[in-house]
Amino acid sequence: MSLLTEPQSATDRFERVRRFTEQLTANIGPEDSTIQSMANASPVKWHLAHTTWFFETFVLSRVGGHEPIDPAFESLFNSYYNTVGVPFPRPLRGVLSRPTLEQVHKYRRAVDQRLGEAIAEGLCQRDAGAERIIELGLQHEQQHQELILTDIKHAFSINPLQPAVLPGGLDNEPASETPDDGWTSYQEGRREIGHSGDCFAYDNESPRHPVWLSPYRLKNSPVTCGEFLAFIADDGYRRPELWLSEGWNTVQAEGWSSPIYWRRDGDSWSEFTLAGRVALDLNRPATHLSYFEADAYARWAGARLPTEAEWEAAAQMQAVEGNFADVLMADGLAPHPAARRRSGGPLHRLFGDSWEWTSSSYSPYPGYRPPAGALGEYNGKFMCNQYVLRGGSCATSSDHIRPSYRNFFAADSRWQFAGVRLAAEA
Repeated sequence: MSLLTEPQSATDRFERVRRFTEQLTANIGPEDSTIQSMANASPVKWHLAHTTWFFETFVLSRVGGHEPIDPAFESLFNSYYNTVGVPFPRPLRGVLSRPTLEQVHKYRRAVDQRLGEAIAEGLCQRDAGAERIIELGLQHEQQHQELILTDIKHAFSINPLQPAVLPGGLDNEPASETPDDGWTSYQEGRREIGHSGDCFAYDNESPRHPVWLSPYRLKNSPVTCGEFLAFIADDGYRRPELWLSEGWNTVQAEGWSSPIYWRRDGDSWSEFTLAGRVALDLNRPATHLSYFEADAYARWAGARLPTEAEWEAAAQMQAVEGNFADVLMADGLAPHPAARRRSGGPLHRLFGDSWEWTSSSYSPYPGYRPPAGALGEYNGKFMCNQYVLRGGSCATSSDHIRPSYRNFFAADSRWQFAGVRLAAEA
């Protein structure tokens, strides 16, 4: 089902997604918006401009008579679309003091106005391609909303002041349920995974195809901070037999001894969050773990990571409910894995809270073909040296996730809200 079937619904959805970006960045000043703390992250200002550039480049260009708002933006805010220009080098985005934050906001307003007028004048009815690209652009912006939060969190974590990114505290309401340490078993058999239906999905979620699964089990709850703390206490970061070779080399080279935002002060542990540094809550899901850390923990626990097919086959049986960014912020809370569960079903917190690493390499499904043209660069060309994560996180919007959604990151990535759900043979 299209989300852009009527001009007014198209306008409403466009404005809602764009305004949520502004809500996320309302507390980010000009100085904050320019910093880039590592090559894999981007400044907030760049995210604001790039998501706007996407709509100008791929949608407004289809509207007759449109002239570029600023020709220099074609390079400055192009991420990796080589077929539409030469992108400015990613590691250097933090040196772009100009355009200013105010100029970027002006750019957003100009594109919003022009695109809103085009939609109101029937663009989606005249041009089905534009309709599809607008929805892709909105989904793309929702991805960048999550990146805005994770990138600025990494930057603020380096600041000795440990400032809060967002106003409001964390969800500290205790869970009414006791922790579920059980497992859910799944029988062997033929399953189908991948996108089905008329709702939006990225090209990497297709084609839907059959898989054969042997009997397996999934832990009912993701690994908590308290459980991961036991791994640390058992010298988990100092035992090479628990780690993949590349992972062990990374631990040694980077000096890892705990998750990236954890800090030990004597016998106490704390964690940096979007609300600032807080005492480590042992009952919250552990997050900001790399694939290497997730795999080492699973090995230490006598289990393994699920395959993405195992994860999706189980997820198809549950509703998409959880602690998501829009849900938490509507309650005046900063996105963070919450103390209380919002999901039912045998697998708790399957959606929201933290992305869950799988053991599956990010590769094409049987029969996959990237779309033609520049938008074919969106997903397909990254199917190398990455692992798949599933389920969304506390920084994901609730209408952006589905059981077939495939996220992907490199094995040493730690700045995303990524955690662990254990799997084992039945």
